[in-house]
Amino acid sequence: MQLPTIPKKFPTFTAFNRMPKKHKITAVGAVAATAVVLTVTGLEATAGAGSATAAGNPTGFSVSKGAQVKDLDAQTGLASQKSIRDAAQAKSDLLAAAKKAAADKQAAAKKAAADKAEAAKKKAAAEAADRAKKKAAANRSTKRAAIAAPKKAAPKKAAAAAPKKVAKSYPNNLDGWIRESLDILHAKGIPGSYEGIHRNIIRESSGNPRAINLWDINAQNGIPSKGLLQVINPTFNTYHVSGTSWDIYDPVANITAACNYAADRYGSMDNVNSAY
Repeated sequence: MQLPTIPKKFPTFTAFNRMPKKHKITAVGAVAATAVVLTVTGLEATAGAGSATAAGNPTGFSVSKGAQVKDLDAQTGLASQKSIRDAAQAKSDLLAAAKKAAADKQAAAKKAAADKAEAAKKKAAAEAADRAKKKAAANRSTKRAAIAAPKKAAPKKAAAAAPKKVAKSYPNNLDGWIRESLDILHAKGIPGSYEGIHRNIIRESSGNPRAINLWDINAQNGIPSKGLLQVINPTFNTYHVSGTSWDIYDPVANITAACNYAADRYGSMDNVNSAY
């Protein structure tokens, strides 16, 4: 390529103004041509320093490099899309975990409330049963106390010369024991008759005040039945009548305690016709 002749010296601005119009056009064209030549020369020099391919590609860009750039852009786009999908999945997982935790917490709270209500219900039922049991025990205790306690005698005006009471005596045999026991029972307001007491004594001990049963269930439990009316010690102690002996083998004490128990359990010893 042949380069245009470049002027050795361009005219100054003052000289340019004094030049005719024809000469001005010529000078401007020379300057423009020089600029174009310098630009083309620079591009060719760059192409010569690179490769033969650059000489055939005036734009200065390699086709393979452009493909690499496009491939890099595609990979970058895919990575960006994957990052977006991963972030969305992570957010979805967090929301699902939070929702499950809230549901579990709500279920646990409901179960705790139900357990608490059930425990309160059981406690109330147990307390009601305990109160009923205590009330029943108190009623039985009051009834026994009323039976065992002597009735208050109606006040009487003292006689001017009241005769002294003579102590009543009873024969020391089955007839005497029954009669003495009946006097005590009637004084305490405990029901019973001679016939009912005698009938049960004959069946239980044949009239032996030292009789003891060593083979029945009470004996197997370590509390054998004793005395005329075959009373076990716990019953004797519970229904013992004041004014009588604490010896379970004492005939009068044994009969009186047994009749007190029968009155509480069956209404009267007269109503007992078998083991009681």
